[in-house]
Amino acid sequence: MNKVILMGRLTRDPEVRYSAGENALAIARYTLAVDRRFRRDGEASADFISCVSFGRTAEFAEKYFRQGLKIAVTGRIQTGSYTNRDGQKVYTTEVVVEEQEFAESKSASDTYAASHPQSSAPAPSMPTPSAASADGFMNIPDGIDEELPFN
Repeated sequence: MNKVILMGRLTRDPEVRYSAGENALAIARYTLAVDRRFRRDGEASADFISCVSFGRTAEFAEKYFRQGLKIAVTGRIQTGSYTNRDGQKVYTTEVVVEEQEFAESKSASDTYAASHPQSSAPAPSMPTPSAASADGFMNIPDGIDEELPFN
């Protein structure tokens, strides 16, 4: 079984391209900074995981995902290789995203973005007591109700 579940922060805005042809397919690539559970010498550390999504999932990432946003993804690990311009073989490992979702409320994301302007360092986990409303459900970001990915 090849199944991956990750939660982390986007290190930059997703890079989205569209395939050529009559039925163009969206392809989104982004990197997640995933905190490591245990710290060495008291310092926080993270793994930077490359992710790729296709179709409607990629279009959703293009529209709603921004640097610093905390998301959760599920998918599978895929490895590959190619020969670069210098003739050297390069090996790749990435997560092919099957599902993705917000892991914090818009207000918590905005608070995080305001306190971490354009930092390239890994994002530490931030408790989000305001992530759930009084009824216990996560707040849906503004504008998302118009075009939900599961119509």
